[in-house]
Amino acid sequence: MNSTSLKLSDKEKSRSDPSKLDRVKSLHRRFSAKFVRKMAFSELSKADKEAKAQMKIGPYILHETLGVGTFGKVKLAIYEGTNQKVAVKILNREKIINLDVVGKIRREIQNMQMFRHPHIIKLYQVISTPTDIFMFMEYVSGGELFDYIVKHGRLKTSESRRFFQQIISGVDYCHRHMVVHRDLKPENLLLDDRLNVKIADFGLSNIMIDGDFLRTSCGSPNYAAPEVISGKLYCGPETDVWSSGVILYALLCGTLPFDDEHVPTLFKKIKSGMFPIPDYLDKSVVKLLLHMLQTDPMKRATIKDIINHEWFQKDLPPYLFPPTNESDASIVDIDALREVCEKYNVKEEDVTTALLSDDPHNQLSIAYNLFVDNKNIERNADRFSKMAMEDYYQPVSGKSLQHHDQKQKIHPERMFNQGRISSTLENLSTSPTVSPGVLSQKSPNVKRAKWHLGIRSQSKPDEIMSEVFKAMKSLNFEWKLLNPFHVIVRKKPSDPSIDMPKLSLQLYQVDNKSYLLDFKSLVDEETPDGSGPSSRHTSISMQMKPSFRVSRSSSISQNISPDTMESTPPPSPHIGVKQSQTMLFFEMCASLIETLAR
Repeated sequence: MNSTSLKLSDKEKSRSDPSKLDRVKSLHRRFSAKFVRKMAFSELSKADKEAKAQMKIGPYILHETLGVGTFGKVKLAIYEGTNQKVAVKILNREKIINLDVVGKIRREIQNMQMFRHPHIIKLYQVISTPTDIFMFMEYVSGGELFDYIVKHGRLKTSESRRFFQQIISGVDYCHRHMVVHRDLKPENLLLDDRLNVKIADFGLSNIMIDGDFLRTSCGSPNYAAPEVISGKLYCGPETDVWSSGVILYALLCGTLPFDDEHVPTLFKKIKSGMFPIPDYLDKSVVKLLLHMLQTDPMKRATIKDIINHEWFQKDLPPYLFPPTNESDASIVDIDALREVCEKYNVKEEDVTTALLSDDPHNQLSIAYNLFVDNKNIERNADRFSKMAMEDYYQPVSGKSLQHHDQKQKIHPERMFNQGRISSTLENLSTSPTVSPGVLSQKSPNVKRAKWHLGIRSQSKPDEIMSEVFKAMKSLNFEWKLLNPFHVIVRKKPSDPSIDMPKLSLQLYQVDNKSYLLDFKSLVDEETPDGSGPSSRHTSISMQMKPSFRVSRSSSISQNISPDTMESTPPPSPHIGVKQSQTMLFFEMCASLIETLAR
């Protein structure tokens, strides 16, 4: 009985002990919650897990890693606004400082931010954090040209030529803007989904300066020029030509011209300039290769030599090397001018001064020329794409090219279709109406405006005329207002008996958003209001602050057309007076141009 009582009392005691019971319940709850969480997490879909692991930088959502390099990694990213894929190079600040490559990274960012070319990788944006630098670049999905060659072996001549033409187009663009790549190799040439080349990795690139030579050994040994591996001084462009020659050989042969696992032996082969030439190579391309892989940089082919070579010229797409319109060479593009001012936080006068200085190494000049080239390239690419969007990168027929060139030779100011031009031009125009962009067979005989420099402004008419009046006032000109956009001007004479030449300034509307300021020397004929004489028509346009384009005054006398000389009347007793008046007219034009350009 005592034992039973003891047992009962122990049982009762255990039941009445709250601490032990609570511990059991607590453990049960803890393990149950952990199990539930584990089960719940295991039920998450793969997409949910990826979404949970996503990282966002600015408007970009980072995705999987595409590659890993010395200084960081490259990831795929999506731009939220458009769902466009971009590649983001993530550079660790600590690593680039420790490896002393800050200058390399800075050069790559500076060069890539400037460049806009269909065969150079675009840099869209750079975002910095305390720990990393994020470079958001154009994403291409075709991989490296190196892998493409490894997979396919030696390529067909037509395919090799197409790749090579695109590479040289990009290299020429860099050189014209004073940048040498210095590390051209198939690993740095990427392919998009349509197998078009994109030059990447400008980390070893450098700015060219006249009189300066480079000594740094850059690039991969197999693609390095003899002067680079020898530690000799070199200018830069010739090393890119050598590397391009090695790439061309690799495209055509599927192997490298100079290769050896033992680096000293490799260097010896490169310095000798001796490489095997397979029998299947065309004689024309062999000559090009020998010229490009010339060990003496002074005898090596230039980019111009390559472009003009017969093998390179075959099936060359026009957009790769858009022709330069000589009549526009001295025009200042106001859009590019404003872009430079905004980017470098300078005044328009600073950029104009830089352009007039003729210094190709001036940073403002380089930036301006880049903006202009970008516009031209995009315009030519757009025009070419309209010819056949699905065959954008395929060469067109000779007939099509001839027609394409004909259209490009038309000066932008040759507005044959007069539909949008204001009525003030109707009395001046003797040209028959021709549909836009199309020339009839008789078009070469169409009478052109004499001494025409044809430069337009996209500013508002009242803003243009306001600048004109300010300039005339500063030059001590006096004028008679025929209407708000047409004035008769002359320089205020010091002696009232002196007959000063008169100048007609009239603003014309060229199209729905552009205007042309026209100059006329008023001699021999009646003025529009019958108040005085008027001369033959001379059209000169110039830079209006803030939005006209500048053309140098020195070019005025160089643009007199043969038609003008033929239409000159026979000598008269007053010929000396007329010549003096003409010179004074040009002096007025020059002074007005100079004042408006300030």
